[in-house]
Amino acid sequence: MAWLKFPVSLPKMRVTLSSLDTCESSFTPLVVIELAQDVKEETKEWLKSRIIAKKKDGGAQLLFRPLLNKYEKETIENQNLYLVGASNIRLLLGAEAVGLVKECTDAAMRAFTYGTRHNFKGFHDNNDDFLTMAECQFIIKHELENLRAKDEKMIPGYPQAKLYPGKSLMRRLLTSGIVTQVFPLHDTEALKKLEDTWYTRFALKYQPIDSIRGYFGETIALYFGFLEYFTFALIPMAIIGLPYYLFVWEDYDKYVIFASFNLIWSTVILEVWKRGCANMTYRWGTLVMKRQFEEPRPGFHGVLGINSVTGREEPLYSSYKRQLRIYLVSLPFVCLCLYFSLYVMMIYFDLEVWALGLHEDNESVWTGLLLYMPSIVYAIVIEVMNRLYRYAAEFLTSWENHRLESAYQNHLILKVLVFNFLNCFASLFYIAFVLKDMKLLRQSLATLLITSQILNQVVESLLPYWLQRKYFLKVKRKVQALKVDIDTTLYEKVLLEKEMGTYLGTFDDYLELFLQFGYVSLFSCVYPLAATFAVLNNFTEVNSDALKMCRVFKRPFAEPSASIGVWQLAFETMSVISVVTNCALIGMSPQVNAVFPESKTDLVLIVVAVEHALLALKFILAFAIPDKPRHIQMKLARLEFESLEALKQQQMKMVAENLKEESQEDGKKAP
Repeated sequence: MAWLKFPVSLPKMRVTLSSLDTCESSFTPLVVIELAQDVKEETKEWLKSRIIAKKKDGGAQLLFRPLLNKYEKETIENQNLYLVGASNIRLLLGAEAVGLVKECTDAAMRAFTYGTRHNFKGFHDNNDDFLTMAECQFIIKHELENLRAKDEKMIPGYPQAKLYPGKSLMRRLLTSGIVTQVFPLHDTEALKKLEDTWYTRFALKYQPIDSIRGYFGETIALYFGFLEYFTFALIPMAIIGLPYYLFVWEDYDKYVIFASFNLIWSTVILEVWKRGCANMTYRWGTLVMKRQFEEPRPGFHGVLGINSVTGREEPLYSSYKRQLRIYLVSLPFVCLCLYFSLYVMMIYFDLEVWALGLHEDNESVWTGLLLYMPSIVYAIVIEVMNRLYRYAAEFLTSWENHRLESAYQNHLILKVLVFNFLNCFASLFYIAFVLKDMKLLRQSLATLLITSQILNQVVESLLPYWLQRKYFLKVKRKVQALKVDIDTTLYEKVLLEKEMGTYLGTFDDYLELFLQFGYVSLFSCVYPLAATFAVLNNFTEVNSDALKMCRVFKRPFAEPSASIGVWQLAFETMSVISVVTNCALIGMSPQVNAVFPESKTDLVLIVVAVEHALLALKFILAFAIPDKPRHIQMKLARLEFESLEALKQQQMKMVAENLKEESQEDGKKAP
């Protein structure tokens, strides 16, 4: 993919950041910065100077120019759009700074360094595709986000936008409304090739995961890899569940077999996924990527100091203070919200009982309509609670002041995940274990699963795509109506992409799969057909999500990832909960109760014993299946050994130099 055309060639001599030129008038644009329409000229000049300034002077040392030149601004409507790029050498030095890992000529994965660039596979002095476009955009995002205030007290032209040493400039500009958005540009040619192999031709085939990773980065590639893997893993459950539904088997012993298989299945697929994930991320280099290379997130604030691990200047904040905020404020708040959610649910069921009793005592049209009111009110309250809690969770997680973006995301996901789990499954648990109405449970589960799948397909992809197409046609007509003699291709491209929706991350996509996993595993012995509906949904989900990424949303910045993060723990926790729920449901069945007509204590003891045995089996399977394949473990051990050897050689070299200096000083002192 020859998308990157830089006039700078790679010299053989040692290159430093201070020697790079940031005044090239023509470069390939990678990132777009949009400013508000009324931004003052002194602010624009200050921002430009900080972006192109040398690293030693606190700048990003990137290439920067307006989308429209002086003549074009007079001819076309000025959108206050600016393009950011970088020279090839600057990107390579940036790759070293962020700790990108690449494959060497000996097939080992090592952190890229500019000094040893010729040892890496696929690198040549005139090579312009050693770094993918996604990696280059990630480097530029990293540099922009790490522009931090030094001596400035405010943003020039905006006295109300205060600054202090260590504050992220880009974050302050965004929160002050001076910068409206920063986004990476699509590569039209590469996107078309990706679409042709991904979703434009509907067929049952594997997704081009490596191509998705090259274009969108590891985080999104891992999501689509997990979606594909999870879909194929559901097929055995769907095949086995069909006879239970079609032949309406009610014998508990048959459901015991199905539920036991479900529990073993849920453990095995999650352990096998970890092995496959390790294979992929090692090949991509993110499994080897060191955590200390992850820079502080833009919202992280503290006193500017020196990181004791990396030796770099960055904001410092006490982890003790962060822990106090988490355990004394955030945790009690989450617990309070969970209690309030349960309280609202109990009010809903009380209203259902009240409405049903009123209708039975006095049947009329009005009381018949009243039966639907509790569900409508509860649905509205749940939606309001979800939105309010999401805002509160984001505020609290930001207030906790996590240094790394990954830590911020993990804490946010855990907060929101617990609340969503309670909202989606609390009513089902109440029906199953309080009302003990299996028919109602099966009906409610089927309704929730099918309705949520249909709504997600329409709301997430089809509706936004239709609205986006209407806007595209409007912009194209507007550009074609311009009577100008200049090339408007880039102008039209940027104008179209800047109005596309912003992809907010994989949270909602993983949440959908997580809830689906819950519907399939938690109550498998009640509704075996759940896996079949999940498989049918996921085959279309792959294509709708691909359409969403390519045509509905702006291109997101790539983010290196070594796993699906906290979602792995979430799925594993769900599989443990499913053991308890399925054992309890089978123990409550009439067939099982008929075996113990007099002694319910024996029944409870047997159910608990079976549940503990199945949990023990799950943990044994999880322990017996290694998280990483043997060959990956060997490669990682080899890299660790090489790092230790390099450290020893460096220490020996330092000792030798010290001894040499001491001998020279002794020689000077001798008469």
